[in-house]
Formats: sequence, C-alpha cells, structure tokens
Amino acid sequence: MTAPRQRSAGKPRRLADTAFEQEAWSAGYGRIAGLDEVGRGALAGPVVATAVIFDPGRIPNGLADSKTLSRSRREELSAEILEAAVGVATVCVEAEEIDATNILRASLAAMSRAIARLPVVPDFLLVDGNAPLPDWKGEQRTVIAGDASSASIAAASIVAKVERDRLMTAYSERWPEYGFSTHVGYGTASHLEALARLGPCPIHRRTFKGVLTMNLFDGIG
Repeated sequence: MTAPRQRSAGKPRRLADTAFEQEAWSAGYGRIAGLDEVGRGALAGPVVATAVIFDPGRIPNGLADSKTLSRSRREELSAEILEAAVGVATVCVEAEEIDATNILRASLAAMSRAIARLPVVPDFLLVDGNAPLPDWKGEQRTVIAGDASSASIAAASIVAKVERDRLMTAYSERWPEYGFSTHVGYGTASHLEALARLGPCPIHRRTFKGVLTMNLFDGIG
C-alpha cells in the first residue's frame, strides 16, 4: 500500500478520511483498529494510547489530528466516537514504567494493551508513526502522520488526548503548584520554572532531559 502525500505547511487543516481503511476493507479485512498515543514528549504524566474500530457506516464527521482541534471540539468528537465505534479502548502507561524502559517501548506497550482491551479482536491495524507493534502477529500498517490522514487513527488521537487532558487536570488538583491543567505536563516555560523551584513530583519522568538537566532534588510527594 502506498501512503498519500503529506500536506504542505501553510495549507488549511485537512480532515482525516477513510482511504487507508477503504484499502483494508477492500482487501477483505473487516475489523480495522486505528491506534495512536499522546503525551510522548511530555515531562510529566502518562503516555496514553487508544485503539478505535469503526463500522464503515458509522464514522463521525470532522475527524482530524487532535492537536489541530480546540479542546471543546475534541471533547465533542470524543463523545461521538465513543457512541459510534464498534470498539474503543484506552490505556495509560505511567511515568514509572516510562522511566524503567523508554518512551518508545512504553508507547508501543500502551498501544498493545489497548488492542487487548478492545471488546472485539481486530484483524488489521493502522498504527500512527513508523514503528510497528512488535508483538502483534496479525496484519498491520504504519502511517506517518496518520492522525491527520486516517479517520480511525485520528479518532484514536482525539479520544486519547481528551483522556490525558482530564487526567492531567486531576493531577493539577493534587499538585497545583505545577500548573498541569494548563501545560498538561509539557516543557513550557512555566512548567520548567516550577520544576526549578520545587523539584519533581511523583508523576515527573525522571529520565527525561527537561527534568534531569536541572539537577533536581526529590520534590513533594
């Protein structure tokens, strides 16, 4: 299968379509799971992966890369996806496991666990990025920038992003000094300033450069 051309910078946001799914459906696959993760580059909090399987006749309109959508629009679409999909599963891998392995392995583990939690077993995977799932024995295809082009991957990115934002907002109530509800764990100036002043809290990824380079002590528990 040949991936579609990537969109040029500066063009209006494109909506994800079902070209990849249609190819797989035409090849005889019936249960196609789109997979994506969010939080890979954050300094704190989990990496969250979601798997989504759609019925060809029930795919919400307006699916796109979650990063290009407003928070309110993501939440609207997430609710539509959860209502329409044949199966949706979301898994979190926490900072401790990320530090014990690495972020790539943690991301792939989260996606593999999401597949295992689906209510139906997929027969084909569409995986965002360029790293296939090493323990999947069936058919799969990696799609670079799949969250901008594949409807099921875009849906997975939206559900995962909404779930992770909610988790980070909850963490912000426990550790309000870090502002997790605003930057959701990414290395913004305000987050780095809080790290320098307070040190890391239990959900920070101790092996990540943005945390390590500050020569930080153990922070609050």
